[in-house]
Amino acid sequence: MQKIRFKLLTPMLILMLSTSVVSTTGCSFPGVYKINIQQGNIITQDMLDQLKPGMNKRQVHFVLGNPLLDNVFDDTVESYAYTYQYAGGKTKQQLITVYFDEDKYTHYTGELLEDNPAY
Repeated sequence: MQKIRFKLLTPMLILMLSTSVVSTTGCSFPGVYKINIQQGNIITQDMLDQLKPGMNKRQVHFVLGNPLLDNVFDDTVESYAYTYQYAGGKTKQQLITVYFDEDKYTHYTGELLEDNPAY
């Protein structure tokens, strides 16, 4: 009689343990510290204001830094990408595209993020 009870409890115990392990691994533990994540080129309005038509690429790179994304198909366009994620929340993206004509700066397109603690 005792062997029969033990045989019945063992599968039930295994099922309960596996269910509890699976259910707890799917949940995130409350109180886990999440950090802000920023990646890419930080571009400010002051930096963009320093750009003047006719600047060569070297001068533009001095002001903005090297672009994060190299355009291997068209060397007249450079992209400065930036992403910011606040503590595991929604990711904000910014893309500034700089245009050149015959290796001289002409203009840029894109908008800066309105609120960003990085700058």
